[in-house]
Amino acid sequence: MSSCTTPLPLDSLRPLVFPVYVPTVARGIGMGAAAPVMTLRAVELGASAAVAGLAVALVGLGQVLGDIPAGQLVARLGERGSTIACTVVGLAGVLLCLLAPTVPLLCAGLLVVGLSNAVWGLAQMTFMAESIAFGRRARAMSLFGGAMRLGFFAGPFLGALAILGLGTRGGFAVQLVTFALAGALMAALPLPGGTAPPVPAPISLIGVTRLHHRILCTLGAGSLLMGAARASREVILPLWAHQIGIGAATASLLFGIGAALELVFAYPAGHLMDRFGRLPVAVPSLAVLAVAYCAVPLTQTTAALGVVAVVMGIGNGIGNGVIMTIGADVAPAAIRAEFLAAWRLTHDGGAFAGPLLIGALASAAPLALAAVSIGGVAALGAAVMRHYLPRYVPWPPRPAPAETFEERVIR
Repeated sequence: MSSCTTPLPLDSLRPLVFPVYVPTVARGIGMGAAAPVMTLRAVELGASAAVAGLAVALVGLGQVLGDIPAGQLVARLGERGSTIACTVVGLAGVLLCLLAPTVPLLCAGLLVVGLSNAVWGLAQMTFMAESIAFGRRARAMSLFGGAMRLGFFAGPFLGALAILGLGTRGGFAVQLVTFALAGALMAALPLPGGTAPPVPAPISLIGVTRLHHRILCTLGAGSLLMGAARASREVILPLWAHQIGIGAATASLLFGIGAALELVFAYPAGHLMDRFGRLPVAVPSLAVLAVAYCAVPLTQTTAALGVVAVVMGIGNGIGNGVIMTIGADVAPAAIRAEFLAAWRLTHDGGAFAGPLLIGALASAAPLALAAVSIGGVAALGAAVMRHYLPRYVPWPPRPAPAETFEERVIR
């Protein structure tokens, strides 16, 4: 994949289908296939339940750590070069997970996969921010998020077939194949537009933070809070289901229903953002999540928890792609990759910290308090977004005024 200097046609996203969306579905399938077996494989290798849970968290930690150098790597190598590099690294990590004879080696493999995910996501996001015309940006980003969710949704089913023949390693085998397929598709297919030379001296994450600390501390705070609110539902729903006596299979079904609704809302969310701006999507998304989390302690039956799961799925679905879109809006063209790495770090850091916060609260207080606390986090995120996001983005966009987008956000 190479950097484009000219936007794709405003009225079509079809040029992105094979270079971006199909590889993203493939990579999502790999992540979804491996997700259910990470814990099981660690237990098979002799890990305790606590250590197995920590092993799974290493993927998220690797992604957070990978965000730190990812901007400089993408700026130096370009999107195509960094995609090839992170595919090779990701395949090495998956292969290590597949063949690991001990828990430490499995943990190392999971961490490497997380590092690869960070560079992959940034390369995709940077390319779309550079090549998609503004009037189609939100739809392009929302479809990208929807493609990853579609793959993650389908992955466990393909993984289950492989597990029948290979045991728990089957999930990693599927991940190995899909990672290789995704990397090959993105590296081999040319994309429209010219090729821009790599930036000769990329700026470090610290340098980007110094230059743009105001926007990273304002809108970035909203991104962090949204990341925490989104990721926490993967912990709250199963834990609360267990507490009120709902079986694991039923809890998984409820979660799957919510995940399916996220896919349904992917494109409509992007259309709303392109038509009315980012604010009418970002704030309701967090507000709906806040209400759903606060309603969790009120549920005592499968049906009631199912309603909450549906509401959470809708809340997360209508915000699909909003963080990537806002990041593309505010990223300065001269250091786009480096800035987007810092921007992704805010969201990924929140997504990593959210479940940890629930774990800490649940160990010291009732689980209901943890659910309400995350609801408060989501509500605070909605307030931050409402204050710092522009109220309206015209569609089709009018010529940009002298005042920059960042200046309007900070004002």
